[in-house]
Amino acid sequence: MKPVVLIFLCWPVFGAGKLPAPELIEMARKTPPPAELRDNLIATLGQPDLGKGLAVAGQGADFLWAVESATPPLLVLDSDPPRKMQSIPGSNLWYSVGAWTPGTSHGFYYLVDGKPFGGRTDVAAYLPESYPQPGVPQGKLSEKLVHASKIYPGMESNYWIYVPAQYDAQTPAALMVWQDGEGSINRDGATHALTVIDNLMRQKRIPVMIQVFISPGAMGTKRMRSIEYDTVDDTYDRFLRDEILAEVGKQYNLRPDSYSRAIAGNSSGGICAFNAAWFHPELFSRVLSRIGSFTSIQWHPGVIDGGNVYPFKIRKEPKRNIRVWLQDGGNDLENEHGSWPLQNIQMANSLKRMGYDFHLSFGTGTHNGAHGSAELPTELTWLWRDYDPARTEQVYEMEALEKTKPMFRVKLVDR
Repeated sequence: MKPVVLIFLCWPVFGAGKLPAPELIEMARKTPPPAELRDNLIATLGQPDLGKGLAVAGQGADFLWAVESATPPLLVLDSDPPRKMQSIPGSNLWYSVGAWTPGTSHGFYYLVDGKPFGGRTDVAAYLPESYPQPGVPQGKLSEKLVHASKIYPGMESNYWIYVPAQYDAQTPAALMVWQDGEGSINRDGATHALTVIDNLMRQKRIPVMIQVFISPGAMGTKRMRSIEYDTVDDTYDRFLRDEILAEVGKQYNLRPDSYSRAIAGNSSGGICAFNAAWFHPELFSRVLSRIGSFTSIQWHPGVIDGGNVYPFKIRKEPKRNIRVWLQDGGNDLENEHGSWPLQNIQMANSLKRMGYDFHLSFGTGTHNGAHGSAELPTELTWLWRDYDPARTEQVYEMEALEKTKPMFRVKLVDR
């Protein structure tokens, strides 16, 4: 389809500024729409995104979609039937206000003259705990720390330590380690991780925890991410235990029991998190793997295993005492290394067959962090459910409801 021409590119925008999503949505709900809505849509969502059909704003379940089109567009949300949009008189702007289910990711596109136009996949609809709440104290994020490794000679890694407001040096704290940590340390970033941690800790839905956010290492210009994360052995686990956590433990009073330790990651960081608990369940017993790369990225047949073997290792090797949350989407990657959706389903079925305490959250997303970030409060609450600081161990058992459910099956759809 030919690009839509923006007829108002040279129009000045008077008395308008970028508005928070709730204010813009509330303005759009008014009937008739306020005269300043056009200018505020442009200022907030941007002319380029409006012209390309990419503009969207939301908070929680409430969303607004807007597009510039010379003819009436129809809005398609997820797989719902197309819906009409409202026009702004005197312009080619169209908009619609509605709701999406929070705690997951969604997609949308437009039909213009009967043809698909614009749209986005992987739009996160965040849960309430992902937003700042009154009276909730914020933890303190350290400056960037740099570690020179001996286990990976010549490698340097950046990491940050997040200390909750409730931390008391006289009381040992639980621990959680996040791979690709640089992506979660911005309080205003897409993960909302620091805000979720603050809110859940205040609500006592997770214990008082020190958080370690660590970036993949580098040897000069050589990035070590895949070697660290995708290799199915315990080298990275020993790096965490003997180097990074040893340093953190000199500054903060950490609980040593794996019952009080969790590890998380996305993509290659997801398999990395599972690796750590699989090889050293005495180090980590709670795993959060999102869009995990349980594929053959670092598989060298006859030399070293790749993540593709895990569904079979789970079924054939002794059971580990670990709790695992898996998240993926039906439109995740399919490439020379394997199929991310199929491998995560295989992981879930293998864990189920062997009686593990696991959960698979499977949506429609691509290889993207939106779904996992949207449901983060649910993930952490599930992962740390029934935690008792008076204990140092627990035998994890599959939830009663999960026991009643069948195996996951793949259903072919129209190609």
